[in-house]
Amino acid sequence: MTKKGTLTLTLPSDREIAMTREFDAPRDMVYEALTKPEIMKRWFGAVAGWTLAVCQVDFRPGGKYRYLWRGPGGEEMGMSGTMVEVAPPERLVATERYDQAWYPGGAVSTITLFEKGGRTTLTLTVKYDTRDARDAVLKSPATSGVEAGYDVLAGVLADLLSRKGT
Repeated sequence: MTKKGTLTLTLPSDREIAMTREFDAPRDMVYEALTKPEIMKRWFGAVAGWTLAVCQVDFRPGGKYRYLWRGPGGEEMGMSGTMVEVAPPERLVATERYDQAWYPGGAVSTITLFEKGGRTTLTLTVKYDTRDARDAVLKSPATSGVEAGYDVLAGVLADLLSRKGT
């Protein structure tokens, strides 16, 4: 287990990376922030000048999704896949494949949400096709990008909570 700032990283198997983060928000609100494109555009990949320019998602089993991020210099990074499992407000499972093959093959991402005392623990587990793919991701800035994105999400959730309270 590795603690990287606000993110805890573990390796459950030789093909998986699990990243865990707590949020000061109820599970329903965190789930909504993960599944509503208008909220996703505020935080998902919105770090270091990047924006989520395309957010097309059909949140149902078998539904397709497409994300396209744009960087401050006009560079683009795209990802698409299929929703495998959608169980509001506790679980999302989807395949993923990046347009740019920065790791070999694809992966399956599983997000689980657990609430206790108004705080939600989010665990993102990504299972890659091979150990080499997982290891390539571990050598990339991907996990620090996830952490930065979740830090932005924490701020978005705080904003949503403050608006809800008014």
